[in-house]
Amino acid sequence: MSSIIQLLPDHVANQIAAGEVVQRPASVVKELLENAVDAKATDIKLIIKDAGKSLIQVIDNGIGMSITDSRLCFERHATSKIRHAEDLFSLHTKGFRGEALASIAAIAHVEMKTKQEQEELGTHIIIEGSKFVSQEPLVFPKGTSFSVKNLFFNIPARRNFLKSDTVEQRYIVEEFQRVAMAHPNIHFTMYHNGSDMFNLPISNFRQRIVTIFSGKTNEKLVPVKEETEIVNLHGFIGKPEFSKKNRGEQFFFVNNRFIKSGYLHHAVMAAYEGLLLAGAQPSYFLYLDVPPHSIDINIHPTKTEIKFDDEHALYAILRSAIKHSLGQFNVAPILDFERDPNLDTPYQYQNKEAEYPSIQVDRQYNPFSNDTRSIGEQIGAKPSKSSASFSNYKKPETQPSWESLYVGLKQAGQEITEMTFENDAVTSSLFEENELEQEVKRTYQIQKKYIVSPIKSGMVIINQKRAHERILYEAFLTSMTVNQASSQQMLFPLQLYYSSSEIELLAELKSSLENTGFVFETINEDNVVISGLPVNVTESEISIVLEELLSDLQDGIPDSSFSQNDTIAKSMAKSLAVKTGTYLSEKEQENLVHNLFGCKEPNVSPFQKPTFITMSVEDLDKKFAL
Repeated sequence: MSSIIQLLPDHVANQIAAGEVVQRPASVVKELLENAVDAKATDIKLIIKDAGKSLIQVIDNGIGMSITDSRLCFERHATSKIRHAEDLFSLHTKGFRGEALASIAAIAHVEMKTKQEQEELGTHIIIEGSKFVSQEPLVFPKGTSFSVKNLFFNIPARRNFLKSDTVEQRYIVEEFQRVAMAHPNIHFTMYHNGSDMFNLPISNFRQRIVTIFSGKTNEKLVPVKEETEIVNLHGFIGKPEFSKKNRGEQFFFVNNRFIKSGYLHHAVMAAYEGLLLAGAQPSYFLYLDVPPHSIDINIHPTKTEIKFDDEHALYAILRSAIKHSLGQFNVAPILDFERDPNLDTPYQYQNKEAEYPSIQVDRQYNPFSNDTRSIGEQIGAKPSKSSASFSNYKKPETQPSWESLYVGLKQAGQEITEMTFENDAVTSSLFEENELEQEVKRTYQIQKKYIVSPIKSGMVIINQKRAHERILYEAFLTSMTVNQASSQQMLFPLQLYYSSSEIELLAELKSSLENTGFVFETINEDNVVISGLPVNVTESEISIVLEELLSDLQDGIPDSSFSQNDTIAKSMAKSLAVKTGTYLSEKEQENLVHNLFGCKEPNVSPFQKPTFITMSVEDLDKKFAL
C-alpha cells in the first residue's frame, strides 16, 4: 500500500501560513511597520493605494540588509532574533517567527529595495507568488523599501472576503496608529491614494496621542504613573465625562507592543466604578513595561495576546493606580470624614463683619399691673393702627340665633310646610353615559416599561421602547427616501470633535444625514459644525445620536443607498427611542399606542423583536382557574 502522507511544497505551505499571518491588507501593514521599527529606523513612510488592495509600501531609513540577508528573509522560519528556544522568553523586538515575509510573498507581487550604510550598492529583489523573478544591484539610500502589490492575486476566494475600501482603510489606520503610539521617538507619515493622512513628528507620548486623535484630546487626558518591581506603568486615561459608547480609544502596550486583554480591561472598568453611565466606555492609553521573562508572547499568530506570570498582581496595581490618578486630579470625589461641610462659611459672608445685637429693656414694665394698655403704650411708644384697631374691638353682646338663617323664606300669610330634595336618580342623569366612558383611563403604564390598553377581547401589552423604535424608524426612513425632512435651525451652531476616521465616516454619510434633518455648516479635519437638527432631536442628544451611529457603522457603510438609509434609520431610532424606566403621561401613552398601530409593520421593532402581545379574557380565566 502506498503512503498517504506527503510533504507539502514550499509555495503551498507558505499560502497556508499566510492564512494565519495575512488576513487582510492591515495585517501586511502591521508586519512591515514592525520590521521597519526593528531595523532601528527613525523615519518611516507608509503609502497605500485602494485600501491596500493595489499597493502597500513601507519606506524606512533603518540599517538595511546585505545581499545574503535580503534573499534569506523570504525563506520560512528565517529570523535574526532567535538562536535558541530560550530566546523566546527574552524578546525585545516585534517580529521573531520569520514567517511574515515568506507568507506575504506567497500571495502578492513583492518588490524590495535595501541597502546598508557601509555598502556602495543596494539590492533589488522581485518576487511573485513565492517565485523569485530577479535580484539585481541598484543605487539606493540607506534603509529599506518594501512594496506589496496585488494582494491575494492568486487566491481570489480570499480576496472576495475583503470588505469595502472604507472598512479596510479603517483597519489599516488602526494598525498604523497602534505602532505609531508605541514609538513616539520615530517620525511616521501615511499617504492614501496620494493624499497626506498622518504626519507624526518625533514627540513624547502625550503629544503623539493628541496628534493622532486631534480635537480636544489633550483636555481629556489624565496622567497615570506607577513604578513597582512587577511592572512600570505609565500613560493616560480619559476623564469620565468624555466617555463614549464604543471602545475605539482603548490601548494597552506591553513592552511597546500593542495587546488585547479583557482581564486588564476589567481592571480599568473596576477603577471607574460609579463614575460612568451604563454602557459608557472610558478612553485609556496605558504602557506597561515588564521583564521579558515574565510574559509569553508566542501564543497567538498576530502576537496581540500574551500571557502574564502574575495577572492578579497586575490587576490590583492597574486598578489602584487609575483610582489614585482619578482622585489626585479631582476627577473622582474624595471623602474627608474629618471635615464638617456644615461649618463652611458661605461665600457671601466670608468678608462680612459680624453685627452685634442691640438689647432694649423696659424697666417700668410690671407684669402684675392691672393696666390694660398695651406694652408699647406703657413704655410711651405710639400705638400702631393694628394695635388701635385691636384695642377698639368689642365682642358682640349677643350671637345671632339659628332662626335668622331662614329669614326671607316666610312670606306674608304663608308658612313653609314641606321641603323637597333632589333624589339620586336626578343627580346621575346629569351626565351622559358616553361622557363617563371618556373619563375612564384607557392606558396604564407598568413598571415604566410596558403600556397596557384594554381591547374588546382582553388587553394588549406594549413594550414602550420597541414601539417607539418602530415609530421613529419608519418616520426617518420615510423622510430619507422622500427627501422632505423638516429641520429646526439652531440659534448657535454646535461644534463637535471627532477622530480622523470618524470624520471620514461623517463626510460619507453627510447627504443621508441631511435627509433626516441635520444641517452641516462645515466638516473639517477634526470637527464638524452643525446648524440644524431633525425636529424630534434636541441639542443635548446630538452627540449621543452621532456617537451611536458611528459605533454601529464601525464595520463599514453598506454599499447600496437603501441599506445605508436603513442602517442610519435603525441607529437613530435606537438612540432616540424612549428608554425603559421613563415615565409617560396618559397623553403620551395614548399617542404612542395610536402612532404604533398607524405604522406599516407595528408587530415588530426595526430589529425584528415583538413590540406588543395580546392577552384575551379566556387567557385570564385560565390563570384564575388554577
